[in-house]
Amino acid sequence: MTATRHTAPLPGTSGLARASGRSMFTKTLYDNRRIFAVWALATGVLAMMYGSFYPQLSADAMASVPEAMEGFGLNDLSNAAGYLKGAVFGLLVPLLVTFYGAATGARMVSADEESGYLDLLLAHPIGRTRLLLHRFAALTAGTVLIALVVLAGMLAIRTSAELDSISVTNFAAQALHLALLGLLFGALATGIGAATGKSRPVVFGVTAGVGVLAYAVNGFAPQIGADWLRHLTPFHYYIGGEPLKNGLQLADAGVLAAATVVLIALGTWRFGRRDLGR
Repeated sequence: MTATRHTAPLPGTSGLARASGRSMFTKTLYDNRRIFAVWALATGVLAMMYGSFYPQLSADAMASVPEAMEGFGLNDLSNAAGYLKGAVFGLLVPLLVTFYGAATGARMVSADEESGYLDLLLAHPIGRTRLLLHRFAALTAGTVLIALVVLAGMLAIRTSAELDSISVTNFAAQALHLALLGLLFGALATGIGAATGKSRPVVFGVTAGVGVLAYAVNGFAPQIGADWLRHLTPFHYYIGGEPLKNGLQLADAGVLAAATVVLIALGTWRFGRRDLGR
């Protein structure tokens, strides 16, 4: 009679580990699950907190907004859509999403190349293009999660914060525009890292710097009589069409999506031809 031999499972061969190893996409999702969750919760809580202040807004507060801030969406606080456009979706939330795209995009290639782990990954049967696209798909999933959490948070306080004048459809449209903004800066960071091989801090710094500069240009351009400059920034296409009032802006969303595709395509093209040893 032959005895049955039991062996302990090897490390990393649990069901979850095997599932996450089926593709670079699912592995990247699993490895970054805490990062994505923290970004989503932080952004969602911030949006809910500022959104809930709307019933407490007084006429004096509306009149005390500095003229220099009107370009950031604080030009009409007399209704719910105008308030949210400025106080929630025009100030901190888009900046947080921009920094998420910059920080996460810098991790997708630059962090692995900096640590030497990229060589190990590419030693396996996975091409550079597939690696980059799977990584970016995981970043996309994280961005969608942030937008969904923000949307859920706003719908949760919609009645209590007297935001009922904004339809659920328009809230969803604003969340979609928010996701597209995050994807654009994620594509910029991922593309820069893939194309240049620069370190993660450098890639993050450049991308975040571009984001802050574009944000400032979009906000201050009206003050210097140069509204046309707004059309050169992604923030104009993110919120210039006022999705909370007018619903999904197909042309604006198309510009953000097209720019994202171009950035990730250029990064992928350069990544496939670049000498990774330099």
